Amino acid sequence: MGSNRLKAGASSVNITPETPCFLFGYPFVERTSTGVNDRLLSSALYVTDGKEQVLFISNDIIYIAKDSVSRIREAISRKTGIPGKGIMIAATHTHSGPVTVNCADSANDPVVPLVDEGYLDYMEERSVEAAYQAYLKAEPVEIGLVKGDATGVGTNRHDPGGASDMEVPMMLVRNRDGEFIAGLLVCSMHPTVLHEDSTLFSGDFPHYVRESLQGHLGSQCTFVYCTGAAGNQSPRHVTRGNTFAEAKRLGEIVAGSLLSKIPGAATYVPEATLLSAQTSIDLPKRSFPGEAWATRNRDRARERFEISRKEGRDPRETRTAEVDWFGAEELLFFSTLAASGSIGDYYEKCLPAEIQAIKIGEWTFVAWPGEIFVEYGLALKQRVENSFLITCANGELQGYIVTREADERRSYEAGNSLFHYTAGEIMSRETVELLNEWEV
Repeated sequence: MGSNRLKAGASSVNITPETPCFLFGYPFVERTSTGVNDRLLSSALYVTDGKEQVLFISNDIIYIAKDSVSRIREAISRKTGIPGKGIMIAATHTHSGPVTVNCADSANDPVVPLVDEGYLDYMEERSVEAAYQAYLKAEPVEIGLVKGDATGVGTNRHDPGGASDMEVPMMLVRNRDGEFIAGLLVCSMHPTVLHEDSTLFSGDFPHYVRESLQGHLGSQCTFVYCTGAAGNQSPRHVTRGNTFAEAKRLGEIVAGSLLSKIPGAATYVPEATLLSAQTSIDLPKRSFPGEAWATRNRDRARERFEISRKEGRDPRETRTAEVDWFGAEELLFFSTLAASGSIGDYYEKCLPAEIQAIKIGEWTFVAWPGEIFVEYGLALKQRVENSFLITCANGELQGYIVTREADERRSYEAGNSLFHYTAGEIMSRETVELLNEWEV
């Protein structure tokens, strides 16, 4: 199959709520916005080889629902002709933006409001506008790839020496004049420098990644920031505080690493073949414990947190104990929902799960919904050369896809999961099968 001349365009638009709203991401904490630190963005990159068309969108929100993805795709396809299978829509997973999905674990949280349908309409309309502007701006380009190193931005949430993926791939797009017009990057780290005491809208450290890159490569350059397999990855063990200054410091680590690799590192090509594919699969539901066991588990977790707090232990240890308690609270609620049969309503919202792959020349960008443990991203890299996993994409899974070890350890993420831990391996296997169809 021959390569084809490339054209591309990129655009970002504002999706910040126009009125104060609840900031979603930290359970059991009243947190209403009081202003804007940095605008939440919908960033889009359109690429065509003259035959195929693909589009990447990343929004500064915590989750993107399947219904939203469907509506946005349909609207974009009507305006541009880009097929739905070639349109990827992801969330950066910032915890300093509005509620965009009604989650099961929030139904038991008295401070979390339901989704504001008015904002949802606004976010979807603006996402379509970002995509359309990117489409209209298409011009002849060449593309290259660099890989940065995010070491220092965070670690494994449970064990700083545990599994992690510090590689940050970035596809760079420049026009015939040598001007950079776009970058698509993937960083496998939770954007959670800012905590519940911050009440300003923000994209967290990814905002500062984009800001720093634009400061060096030009304000005309749109950066589509995507979160990789970061379910158990966090800045918790490296941050010096939960401040915007710290978010900026971490963002500049990522940007600086990428910028250092650009001179002479990337080989730019004006031709490449584009491919896109998608499939939808069911995922195994987990079995929930009885309410009596879940109640005892919740009480033990709360006691561990209270002891750590009262004894003045390391703040990181206390924070881990606190989120483990949150997870135990949510597991108890899930057990209650399972006993009543109403948990099925939440499965219907996120199943079947979509797997999508977009190939640009030698590079394959894979999109999965959900918050995925890093082990699955690392395993996919081993199976598929030059593949990069983007998560929180094309839907959500009401929480995490964990490993067997995390499930046995009863970690926070395992308590806050609707799916059996084998879901990650199933998604990986189905991805490989989808990609193998291109070889036939």
